[in-house]
Amino acid sequence: MELAVRNSTRKNMRLKRNGHESLRAALFLLPTWLLLLIFFFLPIALTFYYAFTNISLTGAASAHTEFVGFQNFTSMFSDPSFRMSVINTIVFLLASAIVGQQVLGLILALLMNEKKQWFRSVIGSLVIAGWVTPEIVVAFIWFAFLSDQGTANVMLGWLGIKPIHWLTSFPMVSVIIANIWHGTAFSMLVYQAALGDVPKEIQEAAMIDGAHGWQRLWRITLPMIRSSIVTNMVLITLQTLGLFTLIYALTGGGPGTATETLPIYMYQAAFSSYQLGYGTAISLILLLIGIIFSVGYIKISKVDL
Repeated sequence: MELAVRNSTRKNMRLKRNGHESLRAALFLLPTWLLLLIFFFLPIALTFYYAFTNISLTGAASAHTEFVGFQNFTSMFSDPSFRMSVINTIVFLLASAIVGQQVLGLILALLMNEKKQWFRSVIGSLVIAGWVTPEIVVAFIWFAFLSDQGTANVMLGWLGIKPIHWLTSFPMVSVIIANIWHGTAFSMLVYQAALGDVPKEIQEAAMIDGAHGWQRLWRITLPMIRSSIVTNMVLITLQTLGLFTLIYALTGGGPGTATETLPIYMYQAAFSSYQLGYGTAISLILLLIGIIFSVGYIKISKVDL
């Protein structure tokens, strides 16, 4: 009897102590939760709410916002400019990020793998310089290079070739090249870290068995860094989908709608046409595209991140 009372007392004391520790932990975490609530969850909730309203910066709707259901989305999908911006966004994403930055970053990492330190430092510094340069500066650099009187046409003139109107005749190609130049360093760094974790013993064993370079890359290296490939694709996809400054400063989304991606179309709708509700609805479509691509990468590669 006495033993049972003693055990019950100990249990109550342990529960009481655990309760005090939980309360103390909750009090320590309270400021973090408040900051997340104010600066993260609340803006997300407002974005979803505004997407279903007619809120605007001017006019009657700015004073009396009304819930309009799916009207913004039905208007969006019947708008040819929206459909064109979606196509431009997908083309820009596939060419500049998924193919350009991904493939070029992997090639650079493979070329630098196991090279001498001075070589890696020089090449790495040159590539990373493009990555750390602010987007607006990158836009001016490429405008100076691709404009009608720019460096590219000066170099073509040395070869006797007529100037090319890069920014008006090939606007999408111009912004794709600029984004590849700007973002390739990130992929290169990811793959450098991943290649460093591939055991040399496996590569050496494959060489002894007669596997040449392409076979070792395709059958050993790529499968072993598959999780890094997927992680990199998700990150550069989300970063590229939200890219605004580089394209807007370089071409302004034009000529016409030739380079008008979803972020630029969203900006035009929200701050040029003053339709904030319509603009926030476009942002949800942009978010949905990012989720679809990210889930697709994970499902196709069968990687657990």
